[in-house]
Amino acid sequence: MNRAERRGFGSRVFDIFNHTFLLVLGLSCIIPLIHLLALSFSDRAAATGGLVTLWPVRPTPITYEKVLEAGVFLNAFWISVIRTGVGTTLQMILIILISFPLSKSKEEMPFRNIIMGSVVFAYLFNGGLIPWFLVIRKLGMLNTIWALIIPQALPLWNVILMMNFFRRVPKELEEASIIDGATYWQILLHVYLPISVPALATLTLFGAVGHWNAWFDGMILIADRDLIPLQTFLRTVVVKMDMNEFMRNPEDFDMFSDRSLRAAQTLVTVVPILVVYPFLQRYFVSGITLGALKG
Repeated sequence: MNRAERRGFGSRVFDIFNHTFLLVLGLSCIIPLIHLLALSFSDRAAATGGLVTLWPVRPTPITYEKVLEAGVFLNAFWISVIRTGVGTTLQMILIILISFPLSKSKEEMPFRNIIMGSVVFAYLFNGGLIPWFLVIRKLGMLNTIWALIIPQALPLWNVILMMNFFRRVPKELEEASIIDGATYWQILLHVYLPISVPALATLTLFGAVGHWNAWFDGMILIADRDLIPLQTFLRTVVVKMDMNEFMRNPEDFDMFSDRSLRAAQTLVTVVPILVVYPFLQRYFVSGITLGALKG
C-alpha cells in the first residue's frame, strides 16, 4: 500500500468515526425530546407505570389542555416573552454602541485602552452575588420586570466579540465613506451593520437564549407571582413538585400523571427557541469564528 492509499484509508476511517460520533451525539439529543413528547401525550396509567418509551401509549391531549388553561403558566410564559424581546433588543443596542468606538485605534478614540482595560477587568472580576443584589435593591428594581432585564443589559463577552468583528471590516470602506462626507453614525448604520449581519444574528441568538433560559434571577429578585418568568415557574413545578395550579379538582389526579404534565410544560417551554433557531442558524458558525479570530 503506497502513501496515497494509506492517507486515503486513514481519511475514510476518520470520516466514518466522525459520522458515527455525530450520529450518536445527535440521537442522544433527540431521543430525550421524543421520549418527553411521547410521555406528554400518554395517559396516567402508562406514564406512572413506566410503559412509555418513544411512542405515546393511549394518546390523550389532556396535559396540554391543562397547561394552556393554567393562568399562572401563561402569565409566566408572556413575562418570559417580554423579557426576552425587550432584554435582547436592549442588549444588541448597547453592544453595538459600545463595541463600535472600541474597535477604533487609540488615535481615533482617546482613552480607548483605559476603557478597554475596564471592560476586560469587569468581565474577569465581579463584586459577588450579595453586592449585586444590594445594588439592584438600592436602584428600586426589586420585584419589577426591570430586575430581569437591566442587570443583563450588557454582556461584556459579547461586546468583545462584536468589537473584534468590527475590526475585521476593511478600513478602506470607512475611509471611502468619510471622503464622501459620511458621519460616524452613517458609517455605523450603512457600512458596518450590513456587513456584520452574521455576528449580529449570532449575538442576538446568544442573548435570546440567555434571557429565555434564565431562572436564578427570577428566584431571588422576584416575589410577585405575576412577574415570575417561565423558567423560574418551571423550576417550582419540576423541583418542588408543585402541581396545585394544574390539579385543583380531585378528578384531575385520575385523568393524567404529574410526569406527563411536567413533560408537556417542558416541551412548551422549548418550542419558542426551536422556532427561532432555524432562522439564525445559517449565521451561527460564521458569526462566532469571524468575531473571535482577531484580538
